[in-house]
Amino acid sequence: MRITDIATKHRTSVVVMTVILAVGGLYSYIVLPKESNPSIEVPYINVTTFYLGASPDDVAELITKEIEQEIKGITGIKEIRSTSTEGLSSIVVEFHPDVPIDEAEQEVRDQVDAAKPDLPTDAEDPVITEIDFSEFPIMTVNLAANYSLTRLKELAEDLKDEIESVPGILEVDVVGGLEREVQVDVNLNSLLGYGLSFTDIADAIRDENSNIPGGSFDLGEQNYLVRVEGRFERPEEIEKFVVAAPNGVPIYVKDLAEVKFGFKERESYARLKLIQIEEDGVLRQVEDPVYRQVISLNVKKRTGENIIETAAATQNILDTYPMPQGTFVLITGDQSEMVEDLVNDLENNIIAGMIFVVLVLLLFLGVRNALLVGLAIPMSMMVSFLLLLVTGYTLNFIILFSLIIALGMLVDNAIVIVENIYRYREDGYSAWDAARNGTSEVGAAVVASTATTVAVFAPMMFWPGMIGEFMGFMPLTLIVTLSSSLFVALVINPVITGYLVRVENNGKEDTGVRRGSVWLKRLGIAFAAVLLGLIALVNPIMSVVLAVSAVFVWALYGYILRPLGDRFVVTGLPRLIGRYREFLEWMLVRNYNVRAAMLRNTGALTSFSLGVILLLLGAVLGVAVDTIAGLALILPGAALAGLGVIFIILHALESLYIGGRNSIKAAIGMALVIGGLIGLTYLGEEPMAALSAGVLLAIPAVIGALGILGALFNRRDYLILTDNRARLLTGTLSVLFTVVGIFAFTSAGVAFFPETDP
Repeated sequence: MRITDIATKHRTSVVVMTVILAVGGLYSYIVLPKESNPSIEVPYINVTTFYLGASPDDVAELITKEIEQEIKGITGIKEIRSTSTEGLSSIVVEFHPDVPIDEAEQEVRDQVDAAKPDLPTDAEDPVITEIDFSEFPIMTVNLAANYSLTRLKELAEDLKDEIESVPGILEVDVVGGLEREVQVDVNLNSLLGYGLSFTDIADAIRDENSNIPGGSFDLGEQNYLVRVEGRFERPEEIEKFVVAAPNGVPIYVKDLAEVKFGFKERESYARLKLIQIEEDGVLRQVEDPVYRQVISLNVKKRTGENIIETAAATQNILDTYPMPQGTFVLITGDQSEMVEDLVNDLENNIIAGMIFVVLVLLLFLGVRNALLVGLAIPMSMMVSFLLLLVTGYTLNFIILFSLIIALGMLVDNAIVIVENIYRYREDGYSAWDAARNGTSEVGAAVVASTATTVAVFAPMMFWPGMIGEFMGFMPLTLIVTLSSSLFVALVINPVITGYLVRVENNGKEDTGVRRGSVWLKRLGIAFAAVLLGLIALVNPIMSVVLAVSAVFVWALYGYILRPLGDRFVVTGLPRLIGRYREFLEWMLVRNYNVRAAMLRNTGALTSFSLGVILLLLGAVLGVAVDTIAGLALILPGAALAGLGVIFIILHALESLYIGGRNSIKAAIGMALVIGGLIGLTYLGEEPMAALSAGVLLAIPAVIGALGILGALFNRRDYLILTDNRARLLTGTLSVLFTVVGIFAFTSAGVAFFPETDP
């Protein structure tokens, strides 16, 4: 392939590019923002209106219908849902996903403003809100203390200011606690006795509670500002304010009202019940779990910020802030823990996947090929991380989960290409000719196989609706990762294999490329050492695991896998090929020297095929022309397809009967597998239903019964079918029909998400 020819021609540049991609990918993985949920726009706008004291009918007639009448003309609306209850109107406007949510909110706001003149005057103004995942808190900081809630509220407000200074924090909401306020309780009798009103008292307090600028004056070379300090600092000062002075006699606030320094009416409450508490990494049961009054700080993160770093910065503020003695701090709902667990799972799966893949490859391919193929996993991941960083995506749990799914598919292309390069090298080609020819021979097939896998996930990128936006990260990640693995297989693997390829001729190692690859080996060792050192700085445990795993794999290969691999190549593989050859020879057996041989062997398959074709044509004709015209093809098509299904199943039963002892062996093996799977379900929380278990076990029972009958009574090579190819086709279709039937009889239903406890 041309891309491989260019890569092998400029192999030094490819090696340098590989190092750059590895370092850049590692850097991208470190700096990529990590968050729990994908950042998507939810196309919902809520319009909430309070009309206290009104009945549901009045709310629907006077508020809900008026607002709906105005907003239904907005373009891009998918659905409007409303609920009218006592004193409350709630309208949910759902837009199509392609409508920008900011524009949609503004249009709804404009239309609601147009509807306000038609609403009751005593109804509150409609409140318009949008659903934004960034508005959900990433953690809740709960404060409790053995001192007053007022003092604790002051501490919470100070902590709020400190936490909001973190660059990644959007805002912090304080819930619970008591807040001070000055209360002026007016005596109505005194007010009426002096002939005054509430407005007089309010105006007097407002006018007196102000600083009045008095201009400026020059004194020598200095200029001074003058103002009258009037804002009060103590509640007692309000009592001395003059409300009025009829006939020159002042009337003070204290003559009309009682001034108190009290508390605001509480709008929110926060309580926390401790059942278990973590001490030194161990959960300990609380002796007397009771609800405690707390003040909660809901911490919200900015969109696109790293949730792990943001949570760590918040935790650092809590650890270093000078808390008053007796303050208890507990963090709940920390989403960064879940993201960190996902990241750790990804790292562990990549390491474990590499180890297991290399172990399997060591068994079949040898140490050098295994390492060359195993290189595809980290390199594909590094390229993927680099692309995600460049395109501006974050590492959310959908992308992390998709990377784990893709892990096992990354080595497929590399296995084919590396093995084919070795085959050319063993045939006497030079290292670089083998790299070029070996890759060119299978390159098109590798591209096609990757394209078919990518094509499976590509339609998911056009998944409509909000769920499509949410789940669209999965096909995108898989397509990027698999495309990266194809790039690694076609560009990097041929170059690295060309440098490191080595075969044995008459027991002697080929030294033709040894000199050219010595420096590359040393560079690889140095790079691995540096990489291990960098990993040790970030995660020392991981570096130790990698080092120990490398030693373990090396020992396992030398003492177990290499002898097993050699034995498999010498004895196991020829035996397996011999069994497969016997199966192919049996499949080619056919006898057409019997009466109506073609009808016997192809009648059922032909009837089923024609029936399916007529059904499809009838459906198309019914949609395009007329339903009655479509029925003219659908009815005979259904009859032919049904007849074909019946005879296909009969042919499958015939094959099981003729199989005899082989059918009995297959039934025993199937029964063991199905019984084991059913037994595993009983170890979980929801064992398999008795009907489902019975249906599954009935399959090997039927196969075994037919096999026993055939072993006892059958003395013929065939009953109806005389072509083993027809037996294979009818048997395959029978398995398909059986699976569909099992699903129809034993299906437990369909759920979008499984129900699990948080």
